[in-house]
Amino acid sequence: MTEMKGERVRSLVDQAREVRDRAYAPYSKFPVGAALYCEDGSVILGCNVENASYPLGLCAERAAVATAVTEGHHRFLAIAVVGSGPRPLTPCGGCRQVLSEFGDLWIIAASGTDGTIRQYRLSQLLPESFGEADLL
Repeated sequence: MTEMKGERVRSLVDQAREVRDRAYAPYSKFPVGAALYCEDGSVILGCNVENASYPLGLCAERAAVATAVTEGHHRFLAIAVVGSGPRPLTPCGGCRQVLSEFGDLWIIAASGTDGTIRQYRLSQLLPESFGEADLL
C-alpha cells in the first residue's frame, strides 16, 4: 500500500481531532485523539483517559485498538493521531508495540496547532519489533 492520500487522510485527522476534544486529561492537560482505519472501511475512535495513578492512564491509540477488537476488527490499515502541541504526534513506544500486533499500518501523525501532517509506516517507528515469531 502506498502512502495514504487526500480525503481519506483529511477525514481521519479530522475525526481524531474531534475525538481529542472528549479526552480526559486533567493532569497532563494534553488531550490526544486517534482514528483507527480498519480494512473494512470502518473508523474506530479513541482518546486518552488519564488517572491519578499515572501508569493506569490509557493512550488514545490503545483505546481505539481495544474498542476495535471489542467490535470484531483485527485488520487495520492506518491510524491518525492528533495531540495538542505544535509538532505532529506519533504514538508512544507502548502504543507502537500494541499496534505492531496488527501489522505494518500507516501512522498519520498530525500537529495539534498548525495542521502539519506526516506519514510513517509503523516499521519505520518500531524496527525489529517483538512479535509472535519471538514466542516460538
